[in-house]
Amino acid sequence: MPGDPPRLPPLNAARVFATVVRRGSFRAAADVLRVSPQAISQQIKGLEDMLGVALFLRKGRTIEPTEAGRTFAHHVDAALEELAEGVRRVTGPVARHRINVNASPYFATRYLLDRLGDFRQTLPGADLRLTTIVTLPDFVADDVDVAIQWGFDGWKPYEAKLLLPDYKDICCTPDLAARLHSPQDLRGVPLIQPVLGADLWRQVLTHLGAGEEGVGQDLRFADAATMRRAAVAGLGVGLISEVDAEEDLQSGRLVAPFGRGVMRGMPPAQVPGFYLVLPRSHRRVRAIATFCDWIVAQDWERS
Repeated sequence: MPGDPPRLPPLNAARVFATVVRRGSFRAAADVLRVSPQAISQQIKGLEDMLGVALFLRKGRTIEPTEAGRTFAHHVDAALEELAEGVRRVTGPVARHRINVNASPYFATRYLLDRLGDFRQTLPGADLRLTTIVTLPDFVADDVDVAIQWGFDGWKPYEAKLLLPDYKDICCTPDLAARLHSPQDLRGVPLIQPVLGADLWRQVLTHLGAGEEGVGQDLRFADAATMRRAAVAGLGVGLISEVDAEEDLQSGRLVAPFGRGVMRGMPPAQVPGFYLVLPRSHRRVRAIATFCDWIVAQDWERS
């Protein structure tokens, strides 16, 4: 009948399909699920027969999702995540006030920790558990409810809200600054780069009129604190968050050879920031929704 819901695949077949997409091969998926590659192949064939579409392109010993396979994978991942979240919620305490938050180490120490007492007044009895990892966690595997992540917009399929743009200043030691007479001179000195923002220096140099070609490997660090220490140690020119740059410039440890606010005129999409990131389904839990509303309402410009 028109309007009838489509026939749904077996849960196990969907789980097998999602594992194959993540692992990139039948054999790797078989190792994870502890079954034979033949069993994986049969599950995928049955799924393709039921859907009436090819989900993978077979190329010798390698496989690659088709366009239909990629589309289906997006929805399967979302469905499995919803199901896993439901299991966690109904098998835990009835009134669950635990909130597992993972935050960028820099954001946690610079902005968040001093304000958590205010949140406890908003939700008394909240069991808030904070971890700090630079990269975006796996919300399911790492048992994370909410993440505060440094980076650029584009966190699909998750809900994301910009909390604070992270404008940076070009900073280095006075000795290194003596070699810099124009932005073009930056291409002749070591540049300290964030691992998670590999294109940031190129965009800054383009903004300053120093050309659009890429930047060499130079020095790459995962966290802001290490990059700042590297700049103070004279290892290269760094992009230092404005609030940190203010401290180092006043002390004389660093100078800003091209002035302050060099990123202020860049397109917003090219400016990194700290984002609240979470699966949409997590907002259905009252404690998590309360935390999200609280953190979005904060004035993070006031450090």
